[in-house]
Amino acid sequence: MPACRLAAHDLACRRGDRVLFARVEFALRPGEALHLAGPNGVGKTSLMRIAAGLLRPIAGSVEREGAIALLDEHPALDMHWPLGGALAFWRRFDRAEKAAFDRAVDTLALANLLDVPVRYLSTGQRKRAALARVMLAGAPIWLLDEPLNGLDAASAEAVQALVAGHCRGGGIALIASHQPFALASMARLELAAFEPA
Repeated sequence: MPACRLAAHDLACRRGDRVLFARVEFALRPGEALHLAGPNGVGKTSLMRIAAGLLRPIAGSVEREGAIALLDEHPALDMHWPLGGALAFWRRFDRAEKAAFDRAVDTLALANLLDVPVRYLSTGQRKRAALARVMLAGAPIWLLDEPLNGLDAASAEAVQALVAGHCRGGGIALIASHQPFALASMARLELAAFEPA
């Protein structure tokens, strides 16, 4: 696993005229995971987007070392292609080996869906497909926004095991989730509605 690090220093974020959060700090090293928790609208997704470099904070900074793979509400898979073709695009883009493709398909139980157009997949199937795309990226830092949404119990267990394996291998996981996420020694950061001083 390539060297990696992800840290936030005194982060603050605003949506419109409302400050979502302020003074957010964390630092993650290889093998570590952080669970972002808190009520709807508190800024978990915004924090993930800031960590990915897709959104600018109004204060503070993020330090990143290592490539990032982001899972959010958009699966980034062509809805008109069969799933196998959509994942093959990312395999070529990320220069992933065929063995990595096979491992992702097998781990996320997608083999019987490769001929199905992405638009016909269920919510849970799309989530698993998006996680396969994350695996193919080969990035040491995983940013996972609600990775268990839409999954049945068996799939949720498989995803939690997948993330645990990623961290055991020296990767980092930043996970925003309303659902409990079973990962040994994962730290937790509870975001709360911002209260001006």
